[in-house]
This record gives sequence, C-alpha cells and structure tokens, in this order.
Amino acid sequence: MGRQIEEQIAGRFPVGQRLRVLDAGTGDGVQALRLARGGHHVTALEQDPGALEGVRAALAAEPDGIRERVRLVEGDGRDTGAHFLPGSFDVVLCHGLLSGARDPDAHLAGLARVLAPGGLLSLVVRNTGAAAMRPGLAGDWHGVLAAFEAPDGERGAARAGLDALTASLAGIGAPLQEWYGVGVFTDASADAAPQVPAQGGADGARRRELLLSAEERAGRTDPYRTVAGLLHLCGVRGG
Repeated sequence: MGRQIEEQIAGRFPVGQRLRVLDAGTGDGVQALRLARGGHHVTALEQDPGALEGVRAALAAEPDGIRERVRLVEGDGRDTGAHFLPGSFDVVLCHGLLSGARDPDAHLAGLARVLAPGGLLSLVVRNTGAAAMRPGLAGDWHGVLAAFEAPDGERGAARAGLDALTASLAGIGAPLQEWYGVGVFTDASADAAPQVPAQGGADGARRRELLLSAEERAGRTDPYRTVAGLLHLCGVRGG
C-alpha cells in the first residue's frame, strides 16, 4: 500500500515537493510516519484516544525533524469542518475507516471538502466481492455460503463494490484515476500468515522483498486484483 501511495504521489506532484497530508483514521500511524519520514507534513486524525496515544509513543522515538512534521488531532472524517479550512491538504488518506462507518457518505464529503484542487484522495476498503475467497481456500464451505448471503454477497463480483465507490468518488468531485488490490495472496490464502517472513537477517529480508514484489505486481494486474482482500482507490479532486 505504501508503494502504491508513493507511485501516485510521484506521478502527480513535482519531485521534492513537501505535501500537506491528512491521514483520516490514522490507526497505528504507519502511513503517517512513513510519509513524514519522506519529508511531508502530516496531520493524523483519529477518534480513538488510545490509538492516538500509540501514535504519540511511536512518534516520540523519531528524530526531531520528523516529529515536527506530524500533528495529532482527535476527531473523524465528519469533523473536518471543525478543524481545517477547505482545500487544506494536497493528499488525504482514508484507509479502513469507511468499511466500519455508519455514514460513509458523510465521511467522504468531509474529506473531499479539505482536499485541494488536483489533490489525491486515497481510499482503502474491504473488498466485499471477495469475501468468500478466504473461507473457500480454507475449505470452510459454511463460511463461503455465509459470505454470499451477506449484504452485497449475492452480487458476486469485486466490481460491484468498485462500481459503487467509483460513483461515490465522482459524486464528491474526486473521480477515480487508478485502483489496486491489496492482499491478493496474503489475505486470500488460509495459509498466508506463515508465508510472511517474520525472521530477520538477509534471508528474511529477501523473502519479504519477494513477497512485497509479488503482491505489488498482482495488485495492479487483472484478474488477480479483483479478488484481493482490500481495494485501494485513488481519486483526484477536480479544479
């Protein structure tokens, strides 16, 4: 996912430009810290005080220059009007927040409000069209049938969720420019966790790099990306 974000930023902004980034629903702050290390100014927005404390603790271990580029704000995507002026950010991340939101349209509208013209909106959501893949590969046929009976399950294809989100992005003035799959192999396979190298050393690093390269390639290639565990959609705000 981080590589996909870097690809989008490199393709849309001048090299070396320090961007204003909003990470809405920052969670553990992984992407916020990654972008701050890259020289960008990041605002991490999170409604869970415990999660914010975790990010604050992680931030304390970073050098002064990185700490100075990160701002922590308690709130969610619907509260952007209370914290930020319109067009305040060049990049807005919303990774995983919409999947559990009671009013995802309100979150999207709030995020679009603070995105500058030409700005990048990065959304990551559960791929509901692939919900049957993991239980199917594990031989859990009850789980497969339950996935098909869940809301949207009978629509059967990953494109169903993608189409709905494409329409939502167009509706907020940030039409879809590119999309990726995330977790094609590591999320869909029941045996995925043991395949992710946990050990250190040169061998572990090589195996991890191979895994990331395989996921990156599959995440941009049909039909593999359509069955990924997550969808990563990138929209660009019109002028």
